[in-house]
Amino acid sequence: MTYQTSRCTFCYIVFIFISFVSCSQKSAIAENPTDTLDNMTLDNKINGIVARAINERAFPGCVVFASHKGKPIFHKAYGYLTYDSLLQVDMSTIYDLASITKVTAATLSLMKLYEEGKLGLDNNLGDYVHGLSAPISMLGIRELLAHQSGLEPHILFYDKIRVDGVYMNKTLSHVRTIDYNWRIGRSLYAYSDIYPVLKSFINKAEVSMTKKYRYSGLFFYIVPELVKNLSNKSFESYLYKNFYEPLGAETLRFNAGGKFEDREIAPTELDALFRMELVHGNVHDEGAQLMRGVSGNAGLFSNAEDLAKVWQMLLNDGEYRNFRYLKPQTINLFTSVQFPNNDNRRGLGFDKIHFDYNPVLSHMAKSASVRSYGHTGFTGTMVWADPDEDLLFIFLSNRVHPSRSPNKLSELRVRPDIHQVFYDYLEGLENE
Repeated sequence: MTYQTSRCTFCYIVFIFISFVSCSQKSAIAENPTDTLDNMTLDNKINGIVARAINERAFPGCVVFASHKGKPIFHKAYGYLTYDSLLQVDMSTIYDLASITKVTAATLSLMKLYEEGKLGLDNNLGDYVHGLSAPISMLGIRELLAHQSGLEPHILFYDKIRVDGVYMNKTLSHVRTIDYNWRIGRSLYAYSDIYPVLKSFINKAEVSMTKKYRYSGLFFYIVPELVKNLSNKSFESYLYKNFYEPLGAETLRFNAGGKFEDREIAPTELDALFRMELVHGNVHDEGAQLMRGVSGNAGLFSNAEDLAKVWQMLLNDGEYRNFRYLKPQTINLFTSVQFPNNDNRRGLGFDKIHFDYNPVLSHMAKSASVRSYGHTGFTGTMVWADPDEDLLFIFLSNRVHPSRSPNKLSELRVRPDIHQVFYDYLEGLENE
């Protein structure tokens, strides 16, 4: 939608305001925040930040969630699933979490395997995954999780498997057959087991001999195989059995489009390079989609409430509703900086605050504590937990709709500004 007159702009603002009011009347959370002056101020500040972002087309809609000491203090939906303004976002809207998958799926499963004594952080990847050539097999689990391995950041798999405009054997086909049965996009189907081809490209990835912070998602594509080798269960089954199902996180799943209606899921990008269609209910990340929607790099979908269950468990030192999922020592280890003397802020899988807060690069609030941890997602998502304040913050949006560029979400600092509002709110409560 394009607004070219002041009248249209006025109508748009009124429409957003109505959306604010309607969303505040319904909640998927059992306990609603008390309507105090402080809560009204909290409401107004966040409403203003979001309204500006939507007006500047940073995203068509979003969900903001925060809890303090395990109790929700904010949960609100804004805007629409798309810019056609047909379907409103509500608090149960499901979003593609993108790289939040790295911590809420891949790292979570490795934390459990570590506790079970099946995974050694200082062992090499080749100890658990076969068929890897040097130097990939010699990379350590700890350095891979902390993005300290020197591994190449990313591979455009969908481009690699195409040679002179023709897809390699056992990769993709424009005709659906018994062997090519996984729909990727418009008239495009993946081979039943394309993973070995993707793995072969990772095998040839460049590895820098300089060991310093270098963000890479390639290891996380291999995590499902690692988990299966150590648990004798598929990556999905291991996660569902040990975490998502007992937590009651029904929408936290891969391939959400296979279970939920389109109206329940926010679409992502109109892909004009690979899938030639609007990506909706399928993972936005092309590599994860080639892996039948299931990878450790991306693939998870969720609404805010179900995502909060996993992260509240982490904030609760591994417990949720009187059931223990992980040990406090494990959570403390994985959420701690691993290579502080090498200018690497990362924990094991988890992102951490910048050593020197950078207002341009930092996605979290300036007031976030050094013990806090979380992750962002390329699609416009973020989750951040702060054990010092017992504060959980979740932001879900589809900022890549209809296109990933420009990234107005980051330019406008929407996530850190909203995050900071909650810290200011808590400080105000302490000063009362």
